[in-house]
Amino acid sequence: MSAPDTDLNFHENYMAQALAQARLAAAAGEVPVGAVVVWQGQVIARAHNRREQSGDPCGHAEILALREAAQQIGSWRFDDATLYVTLEPCPMCAGAIGLARLKRVVYGAYDPRMGCAGSVYALCSDPRLGCATQIIGGVCRQQCAELLSGFFRTRRVQSEKNPSHTASDAPASPT
Repeated sequence: MSAPDTDLNFHENYMAQALAQARLAAAAGEVPVGAVVVWQGQVIARAHNRREQSGDPCGHAEILALREAAQQIGSWRFDDATLYVTLEPCPMCAGAIGLARLKRVVYGAYDPRMGCAGSVYALCSDPRLGCATQIIGGVCRQQCAELLSGFFRTRRVQSEKNPSHTASDAPASPT
C-alpha cells in the first residue's frame, strides 16, 4: 500500500477542491486558477485568482491561499504543508512558495510559457534558493487544462466580437 502523500487518489481529492475554486474564479471573469493549502491533514485555506476583482497584480490563487493559511496557523513557515494548485506556479508564486518553505506543491496543468515548478524553470525546488519543496505535477491535468483552455477560448471569441477584451493573459498552451 502506498503512503498517502504519494497516492494519486489522495492528491486528486484535494485537487478537486482546488478545481472548485478555479471554477469560482472563472465565474467571476478571472483566470480560472484555484489553490488549497493542506496542513496537518486539514484544509486550512482555499483561494482563487482575484487580480481583476481586486486590481492587485499579486492576486494569484497561490498567494491568496498562502496569506489565508498564514493567518490560520499564525506563521509564515509551512514546513509541513502542501499547496494544491490547478496551474503550475508562475515566477512570483514560485518565489512565495520557496520563501514559505512549503513541503510540497501539487499542481494540475503544466504551463509551458511561465511554469516555475519544472516546465520552464525549477524555482520551487532550486537548492540554490534554499528551496526543498517536493513537486508533483500533472494531477487532474486534463480537467485543469480543459478549464483553462475553455476560459481562454471564450475570451478569444469575446475579443473578436468586442476588441476591448483581450486574451493576452493566457498561458501559451495549458496542457
